[in-house]
Amino acid sequence: MSDTPPDRLATDERSPFHDAAVLARGIGIRFNGEEKKNVEEYCVSEGWVRLPFGKTLDRRGNPMTVKVKGTVEPYFLDTAS
Repeated sequence: MSDTPPDRLATDERSPFHDAAVLARGIGIRFNGEEKKNVEEYCVSEGWVRLPFGKTLDRRGNPMTVKVKGTVEPYFLDTAS
């Protein structure tokens, strides 16, 4: 496995950008210089993250999200083994 995180990653299993192996390894996100723990999806090349919007849920029970633009810096929480 590479030491660079993917360009785009989502926590939702239904997304084509979901990768269980990468998520199991652990991903940290630094957004605009601030550590974020609640990122649902990110894209480095386009410069955005999806964050939950309060405690509101959509009609399927998934958290409502808002797309925020800025500088995205993903990193692995541990080293490759």
